[in-house]
Amino acid sequence: MSARLSAAFAKGHPALVCFVTAGDPTPAATPAILDALVAGGADVIELGMPFTDPMADGPAIQAGNLRSLAAGTKTKDILAIAKGFRERHPDVPLVLMGYANPMVRRGPEWFAEQAAAAGVDGVICVDIPPEEDDALGPNLRAHGISPIRLATPTSDAARLPTILEGSSGFLYYVSVAGITGKQQAQLGSIESAVARLKAATDIPVVVGFGVRTPDQARAIARVADGVVVGSAFVDLVAKHGAKAAGPVRELTAALSAAVHHAREVTA
Repeated sequence: MSARLSAAFAKGHPALVCFVTAGDPTPAATPAILDALVAGGADVIELGMPFTDPMADGPAIQAGNLRSLAAGTKTKDILAIAKGFRERHPDVPLVLMGYANPMVRRGPEWFAEQAAAAGVDGVICVDIPPEEDDALGPNLRAHGISPIRLATPTSDAARLPTILEGSSGFLYYVSVAGITGKQQAQLGSIESAVARLKAATDIPVVVGFGVRTPDQARAIARVADGVVVGSAFVDLVAKHGAKAAGPVRELTAALSAAVHHAREVTA
């Protein structure tokens, strides 16, 4: 596991994981948005790689992908954004999240090498199932990058060992059997799922999909090792464009306060 990812989950409180799409609204605007996430207290940042067919994503992130692609964002731009982020923020974990096509079209070896050179800590590839991950995952591991896998409400006990094998960094629990940003699972089902996953692995378990508000994030952080918020940030970028950094920082600060203090007992 990346040392930065390990440190992010060893702070004594749950981690806030924040997602934005690279190149949304433009590649030039993304660095300021990433800096705002750090300033607001994000523990881990997921940088989405725009794709023409983001099948797991809801309308907000689909629209963010389209805005980014319309701005001309290419893989080289994403890697440049990642490298610049690493230079500015040497200790904050950065995870690339996206789909197989942009990651493997030049070869998984090339992608892993370039991502490592840019200072990337982990990669989430949504559409390569672990049973078919015979190239990307091994190359990422060879370059010190954590392949971060997804578990869902339908990941049963028979399949879970396959998901966990070779996974590191954290396990991303997709709390709903659906697309991002559209619905939220009941807390009771999240609690039982996290307990089941934590009994099967020592990897931190992070919950995402459908988490938008500090209250939602706080409730989940009481049982999970971390919480992912994505569509809410993408909506802010859609609303404010290149001026989104301020609103993004404000939302991040509210979320980080909720997540970081979720387990504190008040008199």
